[in-house]
Amino acid sequence: MQFRRLGRSGLNVSEISYGNWLTHGSQVEEDAAHACVRAALEAGITTFDTADVYANTKAESVLGRALAGERRESLEIFTKVFWPTGPGGPNDKGLSRKHIIESANASLKRLGTDYVDLYQAHRFDRTVPLEETMLAFADLVRQGKVLYLGVSEWNAEQITRGAALARELNVPLISSQPQYSMLWRVIEDQVVPACEREGISQIVWSPIAQGVLTGKYKPGAEVPAGSRATDERGSTMIARWLRDDVLAAVQNLEPLAKEADLTMAQLAVAWVLQNPNVASAIIGASRPEQVTENVKAAGVKLDADLLAKIDEVLDGVIERDPRLTQTP
Repeated sequence: MQFRRLGRSGLNVSEISYGNWLTHGSQVEEDAAHACVRAALEAGITTFDTADVYANTKAESVLGRALAGERRESLEIFTKVFWPTGPGGPNDKGLSRKHIIESANASLKRLGTDYVDLYQAHRFDRTVPLEETMLAFADLVRQGKVLYLGVSEWNAEQITRGAALARELNVPLISSQPQYSMLWRVIEDQVVPACEREGISQIVWSPIAQGVLTGKYKPGAEVPAGSRATDERGSTMIARWLRDDVLAAVQNLEPLAKEADLTMAQLAVAWVLQNPNVASAIIGASRPEQVTENVKAAGVKLDADLLAKIDEVLDGVIERDPRLTQTP
């Protein structure tokens, strides 16, 4: 495993991090979830990402139990706040001071820890003054419950505003967690340059495009049984890529992966790590062997010719519109 600094901070994170969106507490039984976490630890992953909304708080609890007994100082545990949790009352969502403080305390209990290394705003909240949001985050930092701050799916203007307030409050805003893959490059034109100016790194989710970049979805064919495309929670996200033109282009990546002596999934994860503003790529898993295989993308260097061939193969199906980084 290789490690990178997160933003302009002194925090090291593993190049491959383990995330439990759509798996722990829902798709995967608890013993299988624990096996995946064990495989991640054995592979050298130290960075674990979750959120209170995943499986409506169950994912945090599963991760907390899976990591119980590990040396806390050897781990980086990340979680998030924004989406509705609990019974869905009027204050059970968003980035108000009330919801942030209450959610942070609840997340710590579920994770079985006194602090999280990174606490992230899961989306931007247009209904709450940003000053209120950032002050609540700053108070958690000063209380020692949160070490660093991050955001997820904020656009460049929102990140710039948040970073300015973080400087005013003298707290470390060091990360952005966007979707990023060979197919989904909407952060490159605006978000990445803004983050580079502000000393913020990317921790990217869905580097394999919800499984499409593994090549298992074939143009004109039925989706594989038990795949993400057949799951009610995951099918909405993957639907945009299940077009024949996209799937045909992805099939043409296979000889390039073989050229690099990588699986398709390893090539996809290695590709996002070529971006110097990316500190870590989040992988999920329903089986331990998926973790073991995908971590082999750590430390891989792809040469310029191969990167150019990837762009050529995918030309016409890459999404680059920066306006797609948005909060519903």
